[in-house]
Amino acid sequence: MAPEAGVGGNVASITARIRRFLERPGSIDLAPFQRIVAAAGEREDGLRAADELPRPSTDDLAGFCAIMREAARRTLGLRPYDVQLVGTLAMLSGNVAEMATGEGKTLSGAMAAAGYALQGKRVHVISVNDYLARRDAEWMGPLYEAVGVSVGWISESATPDERRAAYAADVTYGSVSEIGFDVLRDRIVTDVADLVVPEPDVALVDEADSVLVDEARVPLVLAGAADPGDAAPETAALVRRLVKGYHYEIDDQERNVHLTSRGIDTVEEALGLDLYDTPATLTEVNLALHAHALLTRDVDYIVREGRVHLINPSRGRVAMLQRWPDGLQAAVEAKEALAPSESGEVLDSITVQGLITRYPQRCGMTGTAVAVGDQLREFYDLRVAVVPPNRPCVRIDEPDRLFEYAMERDHALVDEIAEVHATGRPILVGTLDVAESERLAGNLAGRGLDCVVLNAKNDAEEAAIIARAGECGAITVSTQMAGRGTDIRLGEGVEKLGGLYVIGSGRHASSRLDDQLRGRAGRQGDPGGSVFLVSGEDDLITHYVADEYARGVPDRELVGHAQRVAEGVDMEIHRNTWRYTRLLEQHRAMVLGLREKVLRGRSASDALSGAAPERWAELSERVGEDVLDEAARQIVLFHLDRCWADHLAYLGELREGIHLRALGRLSPIEEFNKEAKPAYERMLAEVESRSIAAFEAAEITADGLDLDGAGLKRPTATWTYLVQENPFGTEWERILNRLTTKVRRR
Repeated sequence: MAPEAGVGGNVASITARIRRFLERPGSIDLAPFQRIVAAAGEREDGLRAADELPRPSTDDLAGFCAIMREAARRTLGLRPYDVQLVGTLAMLSGNVAEMATGEGKTLSGAMAAAGYALQGKRVHVISVNDYLARRDAEWMGPLYEAVGVSVGWISESATPDERRAAYAADVTYGSVSEIGFDVLRDRIVTDVADLVVPEPDVALVDEADSVLVDEARVPLVLAGAADPGDAAPETAALVRRLVKGYHYEIDDQERNVHLTSRGIDTVEEALGLDLYDTPATLTEVNLALHAHALLTRDVDYIVREGRVHLINPSRGRVAMLQRWPDGLQAAVEAKEALAPSESGEVLDSITVQGLITRYPQRCGMTGTAVAVGDQLREFYDLRVAVVPPNRPCVRIDEPDRLFEYAMERDHALVDEIAEVHATGRPILVGTLDVAESERLAGNLAGRGLDCVVLNAKNDAEEAAIIARAGECGAITVSTQMAGRGTDIRLGEGVEKLGGLYVIGSGRHASSRLDDQLRGRAGRQGDPGGSVFLVSGEDDLITHYVADEYARGVPDRELVGHAQRVAEGVDMEIHRNTWRYTRLLEQHRAMVLGLREKVLRGRSASDALSGAAPERWAELSERVGEDVLDEAARQIVLFHLDRCWADHLAYLGELREGIHLRALGRLSPIEEFNKEAKPAYERMLAEVESRSIAAFEAAEITADGLDLDGAGLKRPTATWTYLVQENPFGTEWERILNRLTTKVRRR
């Protein structure tokens, strides 16, 4: 029986709902923090007169704030505002601080990280990319040095020794992917000396909503035995000839595609076979069709330097090292007539959520946290503290301008840009994808207007582009402003023109992304303005409220409703994904515990000597205990890693088909857990039996164990990537569509 079943469970459920209502996002009381900051202010003059600053301590928070403020002034030339110190205290209390763009989150985060480090805790400041990790570590470096805290950073190109040195610092900056990949690589080492990442203490997450919510479900993957993908160019050429509405159909939400009866006949005639008698070919055709019909170049991905690069939908930029699963990556490469990239067996994986929840203490900062406050609380036990701006926001946010057709909206967008540009006022336009940004740039050029485009094709230049966006007469077009990490400062004379003018060419599925775009104007009390232009043909409307929208100009209530529906769908996908991965995370934790004992102790020796005492005694006398201990360690580690990879593959296949159980009115998640638990027990038994068999048969000499001869050869190379989940709907949607197509055909 579930823990919440029965009367006690009902009471617990009601209590939880009341608590969630009372602890609504953003309801953290700031008054205690503000009193501490006020007390810190009383010490400021005395510290300014001091030749040397005392070492700060969080035992005296007012003193800590006062010393950190003065240290920042002396080393960085920045005197933290009171609200920045409030944000620091909120993070030191284990919350996510919501601070508007331009309010100094980087400095607040650094002071909080220093506070944790001064408590003797190891701190990882987790950012969205390598550029921000290095920039912030170097920028804040003098402040850390002044208070006796060491700092390092991780980059994609860092060597293992450089990574160890960075992790040895009190505070380490790194992107979420690089830290995750280091964790994964540590899970297959066979020598303690090869470990890189120390035990985690505190995760301070920058752009917390982006990392903890938008990317929470993204699996980071460690693969081995890399081989090229195997999608056939001929299949890509075949589906390219198929006609939408005749050979194939796409569902209303444009997340699934399936062949019609005519399409099946056409494909079978071209290939000379029965698709349903050749499952491998059917899968290849379906993947090629998905790549052709549902994934659009310059929207979902770009092609650069002969490779396919996915675009992160929440940031509008290249998703480094990210790829699609299930052969879809190879299908897109075949579609674009590119050489197939490597693929390989998954050795281990971890979701971003699983990575962050490894840390006993978590906190963070972002400009938009309240909107995802429920998710932060449900999945990370984090509360949101809304820190007011240092100066009141005077930005003028106009109501959305609504149009029936996208073409109308696009014409109005160019007219608006031309009219405002004539006054010299700088303009920042946020578009929804790369293709739209380039189309808009072309339309502006046709009107004699020059603009700078910031999208996934030139994200390396983003800091310089953003920095100039506030200059008089500037027109900047960007795909997304989340996590750009650079403030837009107003140029000379721009304040009198009304400040930066932000225009959104459509609403995002997440209101937070709109707020992040809008927040680029009105920084630190600057004047500014914003407006969004929305059409009834936008994806937000057609994907999420198509049944509720009749032709005509949509109203603002419908647009808001569409965003709420989209956010609800995302929340449910997140929750559902976590339900499946929760048991896997438990299995992983137990396996890692076993692996740690084998790696660092005599667990393997004890097990094998107990299982094969005669063989152990004979070898011990011949080769010595040290050699035998190392051989036992290598044998057990190999089979533990091998069986874990097999277990992951089994659970992946199980999850892919488990939704069919719903046809029998069974709960797919309960069925998944029911089968996964005994599978884990079988895996452990398999590790034991394989290890004993290998030990009995292995050739072990005074020189050690011959790994290759014993069949214990590990992958010659490993590589890491991120999987873009849900590329075309859930497993159940894909299976149901395949079944429907087959039934319809027959």
